[in-house]
Amino acid sequence: MGSAGVTAAHNSAVGEQGPGTSPSEVPPSPEGKASTKKQALGRPAKPGTPATAAKAAKTAKAASPKPARTPKPESRLAMIRRARRINRELAEVYPYAHPELDFRNPFELLVATVLSAQTTDLRVNQTTPALFAAYPTPEAMAAAAPEHLEELIRPTGFFRAKSRSLLGLSQALCENFGGEVPGRIEDLVTLPGVGRKTANVVLGNAFGVPGITVDTHFGRLVRRFKWTEQEDPEKVEEEICAIFPKSEWTMLSHRVVFHGRRICHARKPACGACPIAPLCPSYGEGETDPDKARKLLKYEKGGQPGQRLSPPADYPGLPAPPLGAPAP
Repeated sequence: MGSAGVTAAHNSAVGEQGPGTSPSEVPPSPEGKASTKKQALGRPAKPGTPATAAKAAKTAKAASPKPARTPKPESRLAMIRRARRINRELAEVYPYAHPELDFRNPFELLVATVLSAQTTDLRVNQTTPALFAAYPTPEAMAAAAPEHLEELIRPTGFFRAKSRSLLGLSQALCENFGGEVPGRIEDLVTLPGVGRKTANVVLGNAFGVPGITVDTHFGRLVRRFKWTEQEDPEKVEEEICAIFPKSEWTMLSHRVVFHGRRICHARKPACGACPIAPLCPSYGEGETDPDKARKLLKYEKGGQPGQRLSPPADYPGLPAPPLGAPAP
């Protein structure tokens, strides 16, 4: 073969064009076929084709930031499980939880609970020793001179209205119940100045009958815990009773109230010192810095006296001082 023939054969093998040959007349080489196949299987196509536009849109969608997911609402079952776990945790934090009114019998507890409206249990406990020394029974209190009774209970505030309630309930006990405090809620709520809250306090702590006590602390905390959204005390009581077994009602009330008075305060909760913070959906409403939060703790949690002058034997804090005595 001459040199011209070798050159022509070489040019044909490497795919070069001969003189006067258009690109469309050059047959594709095996490498060219493979390249075309790879392009069809996913390599970028020429700009402007539908495949390019679709792929660009897909790439842009994948690259754009995804919107934050909205948390799913807590199911009722999940809420009940969380609520019962909070109760168990509070039982460990406050194994000594108790009613913070001093009393020796159902009548004293009934009177003390009526007096506790719009004041502290501490002020009631400082007031009742002189009151019960003068009027130890329903019969004695029913015969009291209103002016003297008012003077004795003046430190608790609203003393005129409270005096009328005490005289009325004492007379009703003597006339309708033989001078004894009844052990049924249906009877207790017929007494002047006695509503469901007072009745449940007396039943749960003087008679061992389970009940939920919805005071301001209890209502505030169960709403913060998202156990209920109700504001009306009777509706709150109804909804909380449906979450917990009856056997837990009385002690649950004490634990929640203890927590509200010591840590989960109304104005500035000590969130940073709260042992149930991981379970609380309202964490962050108060002080979250641990050192600052510890300074907000009250009563025995803050190294201060409790509210009872005569606390239970297992109470870890200091007894409250009598009326007029300086706090230790």
